[in-house]
Amino acid sequence: MKQDILQIIVPVFNEQECVPEFVRRAAVLRDRVKADADVRVLFINDGSTDSTAEAVAAASAEHSFIRHIGLTRNFGHQAALTAGLDHADADYVALIDGDLQDPPEVIAELYSKAREGYDVVYATRRTRAGETWFKLASARFFYWALGKLCGVRIPPGTGDFRLLSRRVVKTLREMREQHRFIRGLVPWTGFRSCPVLYDRDFRYAGETKFSLGRMTAFALDAVLSFSFAPLRIAVFLGFGILAVATLCGLVLLYLRLFTDMTVPGITAVLLLVLLLGGIQIVMTGVVGEYIGRLFEQSKRRPLYVVDSSDADSPCAGA
Repeated sequence: MKQDILQIIVPVFNEQECVPEFVRRAAVLRDRVKADADVRVLFINDGSTDSTAEAVAAASAEHSFIRHIGLTRNFGHQAALTAGLDHADADYVALIDGDLQDPPEVIAELYSKAREGYDVVYATRRTRAGETWFKLASARFFYWALGKLCGVRIPPGTGDFRLLSRRVVKTLREMREQHRFIRGLVPWTGFRSCPVLYDRDFRYAGETKFSLGRMTAFALDAVLSFSFAPLRIAVFLGFGILAVATLCGLVLLYLRLFTDMTVPGITAVLLLVLLLGGIQIVMTGVVGEYIGRLFEQSKRRPLYVVDSSDADSPCAGA
């Protein structure tokens, strides 16, 4: 029976302390599934400024199943994952972060499920150790809002940790959006999928790279990449304001023509002007976000630039 090739894509940014432990646990995983799959690891160094590059290079030199790609600068988590997908050449590809919050051992369960005929196996968080109530609450709200606004259903409690078949990877390579949201692109493809529950661990070392600002930008990319809802909201809001303004105008006209009542002062007028002005600025900003993304896409710049690599690329271009 032919042995499958199972490649693990690991984006890392300033994770020098996590790399050796990840390699150790990947070697254990490799022994665990060696009867069915040849496990290989591809690290994507996303412009780290610490000793991550040296740690990854040392692991690659020591272990034949380790390869690495170094990007010229920090292009972002989604671009690093894209670089890994572009260079992957395997029957199955697993995406996992290098901070060890997502246990590499779970990949064996994902692979076992994929062999039942699933093209996508999501690792769905059952518990999330070490995360604040704010992050948990904001994550729940994010997935709820995304489900309401977007036509693509993203399973709640899932991140980018998942396993993909070769044909899913091939499809993802054809999607070259500049502002990427891979956990939305995968369900958009429509391939057969299923979840596997797991318990998320504490970060092994270092600090999280997802600040509140980055998480907000990530959420904005998700909504604007998969939905026109903000533009539709602007249209409905405009019609609503027009209806209210028309009604107020008719009331004022009636008071002026058929009664002795007057509307003294300008407070109401000023408040109305400020309200409409604020709404117009916000809606202009929403339209500007979409136009800005069109502008970025029209330039057709590469999603990332490779600085060094010991991995072959089956993909024709970045």
